[in-house]
Amino acid sequence: MKKSFLLFLFGIAFSLSSFAQQTVIKGSVLDGITGQPIPDVTITIEETGQTAKTNGKGEFSFTTSVPLGEQVLKVEIVGYVTKRYPIIVNEGKTVDISGMTLDYDSSDKKDLFIISISDDNLNSEDDGLTDNISGLLQASRDVFLNAAAFDFSATFFRPRGLDNANGKVLINGIEMNKQFSGRPQWANWGGLNDMQRNQEFSMGMSANDYNFGDLAGTNNIIMRASKYRRGGRISYASANRSYQGRVMASYNSGLLEGGWSYSVLGSRRYGENGYIDGTLYDANSFFVAVEKQINKDHSLNFTGIYAQNRRGRSTAITQEVYDLKGRQYNPLWGELNGEQRNSRMRNTDEPILMLNHFWDISSKVRLNTNVAYQFGEIANTRIDNGGTRLFTVGGEDAYLGGARNPDPTYYQNLPSFFLQDANPTANDFQNAYSAQQQFLNDGQMPWASFYEGNLRPDNIGGNSLYAIQADVIKDQQLSFNSILDAELADNIRLNASVNYRRLNSQNFARIEDLLGGTGYLDVDFFAEEDANSTISDEVAANLAQSDVNNPNRIVREGDRYKYNYEMDAEVISTFAQAQFKYNKIDFYIGANISQTSYQRTGLYENGFFQGEGNNGSFGESDNLSFTNYGIKGGFTYKITGKHLLDVNASYFTKAPTLRNSFSNARQTNATVIGLESENIQSVDASYIFRSPKVKARLTGFYSGFKNGSDIGFYFTEDLAGLGVDTGDAFVQEVLTNIERRHVGMELGIEAQVTPTIKLKGAASIGQYTFQNNPDLYLTSVDFQNRSDIPQEIRFGDGTTQLKDVHVAGGPERAFQLGFEYRDPNFWNIGVTSNFFSNAYVDVSNLARSANFTSDFDGNTFNDYDPVVARELLKQEQFDDYMLVNIVGGKSWRVNDYFVGFFATINNVFNEEYRTGGFEQSRLANFRRMQEDKSRANGPVFGSRYFFGTGTTYYLNVYVRF
Repeated sequence: MKKSFLLFLFGIAFSLSSFAQQTVIKGSVLDGITGQPIPDVTITIEETGQTAKTNGKGEFSFTTSVPLGEQVLKVEIVGYVTKRYPIIVNEGKTVDISGMTLDYDSSDKKDLFIISISDDNLNSEDDGLTDNISGLLQASRDVFLNAAAFDFSATFFRPRGLDNANGKVLINGIEMNKQFSGRPQWANWGGLNDMQRNQEFSMGMSANDYNFGDLAGTNNIIMRASKYRRGGRISYASANRSYQGRVMASYNSGLLEGGWSYSVLGSRRYGENGYIDGTLYDANSFFVAVEKQINKDHSLNFTGIYAQNRRGRSTAITQEVYDLKGRQYNPLWGELNGEQRNSRMRNTDEPILMLNHFWDISSKVRLNTNVAYQFGEIANTRIDNGGTRLFTVGGEDAYLGGARNPDPTYYQNLPSFFLQDANPTANDFQNAYSAQQQFLNDGQMPWASFYEGNLRPDNIGGNSLYAIQADVIKDQQLSFNSILDAELADNIRLNASVNYRRLNSQNFARIEDLLGGTGYLDVDFFAEEDANSTISDEVAANLAQSDVNNPNRIVREGDRYKYNYEMDAEVISTFAQAQFKYNKIDFYIGANISQTSYQRTGLYENGFFQGEGNNGSFGESDNLSFTNYGIKGGFTYKITGKHLLDVNASYFTKAPTLRNSFSNARQTNATVIGLESENIQSVDASYIFRSPKVKARLTGFYSGFKNGSDIGFYFTEDLAGLGVDTGDAFVQEVLTNIERRHVGMELGIEAQVTPTIKLKGAASIGQYTFQNNPDLYLTSVDFQNRSDIPQEIRFGDGTTQLKDVHVAGGPERAFQLGFEYRDPNFWNIGVTSNFFSNAYVDVSNLARSANFTSDFDGNTFNDYDPVVARELLKQEQFDDYMLVNIVGGKSWRVNDYFVGFFATINNVFNEEYRTGGFEQSRLANFRRMQEDKSRANGPVFGSRYFFGTGTTYYLNVYVRF
């Protein structure tokens, strides 16, 4: 008994001795103005990269593997200015640095991000041409990525040449990328700036706690009520870029008695015009999050988002139109009864409901389970000018009507059309001058003429010639995932997740406005039987029908017409990752596997594609199924506390998107021929330097893509091999077996030269090119009823000569020099100078196929000249340009209120530049292209361009309490 008692005393003494000798770093972080504790602040020991987060009381501690000697703690959280605290750690001692303070970041760059990236991505006629990934970068404190997000983004610069489809956006761990395009729909949570400040960003394919990730990185927006700082904020913003005004109010309760917390926000954005004329903006956003901490181990959070957005769109224009009307011109709007009206409105109305369960199974094992439901629609309107009336003559139906293309920039409205002949006559010059004056004095959508055409005397009691059509995508998506985070040992961490998404997407055209008419006849006015057709009379009689089961249907406002089908998609995936941390090296390895399936169900039987199955339009298509997998790994080698080497590598396959899986989903069940999952491999290596005064990163990267696919839609003339005067068609261009290579380097460096002055620089030098000649084929309803040609047309060997052509998507080179000044009296100013070069036009794929060299009979042109051809097909490179931006702000404390403003001026010197563009494929053979490009008065079908905005401003005034 005595012996046991002595052993017990010895054990206690040993434990106390061990505790007394333990090396500990602990402390707390407070708001520099209010003195309140700040939860979820990330504390990093820069020597080892170890991190800890503050709890609800703002406290943190490091108790294992604590490095000795001089150390630097980095203290950071989104919304506050990052600080570094030097400390000295002695063995067996406790370093207590309680009371560290962080100052609120009055620059409020999140607001700048929302207006300059998210909103502008909705503004173009073709989102795919202007989309970028800068929105993913907003949560990063990296020097280069900050430059890319806040300064380079105005030019639609894409880091590493990647777009939104190559990055993942999550909200509370749930993936938000659309299955149709692979891109996140930013408008679904637009206007919620105050609730988007808590974010976690993983660069590239580096280790991520939530999913496998993608090349452009993963950004998780945390929208939990308990994670928001207690207090409220009211703000007003004025701008001239996307919208003209924004009001926003938000409040966060913090943790209340009983374990409850809640957050609410409401905002409105509005404006008759952005920088581009006619771009109406009308958006209302609402947010609510309620969380209940059931006990110390379980918490339940509900998040609801409703971000309705309605805005007018703009489009790419030719150089001729730009020279006449300037970069602010937009042909899509006109005046009606003294008010602006845009023909192409984008309406986004897709609420999100989300329930999240957080379970601390133990102090080292956490399980987060999420379920989300998103529903609603996205509708894009346009003028439908194919309205007709039905006449029956000799027992056969005939359709009279149809109207001229109302686009003010339609080629027959422009001076170049009248001067296209080699030797224009006096009458041609007179007509060109009249067209020029008409375009200069008006040049807008003629709304009054639409009503007049629908109500003209010979059409009384008839159908509308013109109507407003909405192309609608009405989605219902259920998402579920469960995410495990387990600390298996002090230096080993396991992340794993299982994910499930099911989408039902209804796609249809809808009559929005009959423009004074009484109805609209649901037939295709342009459908006609080809002279070479061998189809039966019964089939031919139905060619014009959108739905042969409901022929000659008259539709009213709100009715579906033209096309009507559903898309079903289902994705199941699982992911696992192990992270290891040691004194000199950290490394990770991760893997995933997924199963994706798609199916189209036609609800209309189209006249050109009668029947069921994959060759028809009605009923179910073939079921497309893709099994995908991926593996990634990387390490960080700590040469010293200041010098690090970081390497990441990955190989994975990726299912094609819904958009690129069906060749003409609006009219047929046909799936893309030769469709495969894309193969992607990547590696990047970075040298990182960090000290209390200087931070720098130099990165080299490589990404390779194989088996990519893409679909384009356009009207073209004189296709080879179809005979004289029969080569004009509206086609679907299908590109498969695409290989690309993205290679380059990035540099970011900043130096805190004085306590108030910071110098910074960034650079990106890349080359993004096609590495092979992809396969190309065309489909069209114009081929459907001809027995003498295949249903899919290929030219020559079936490829398009794209090898070594640059992938279009913003400048390949970008450079920045700038400085920031932060005064101790809470005001700041910054100036950056940004230089861009090596941006290229998006080339015509058809013009680089054998169609280019072939005459109507399929033989090579007898006057074909390879030297001239190379000059005609040379990819256009845009001019270099430089943009200067200024940012600044000031804040004051008034009693318990925090008042301030933040302002930015972009493109201070009003530089004119192109952000992108594409070659038209209307004239895609040698003879027609040479003729068009050699016209003395300019081409009729020249490339179309997107032009950058001039000087723009953004001013935000706020009160925080």
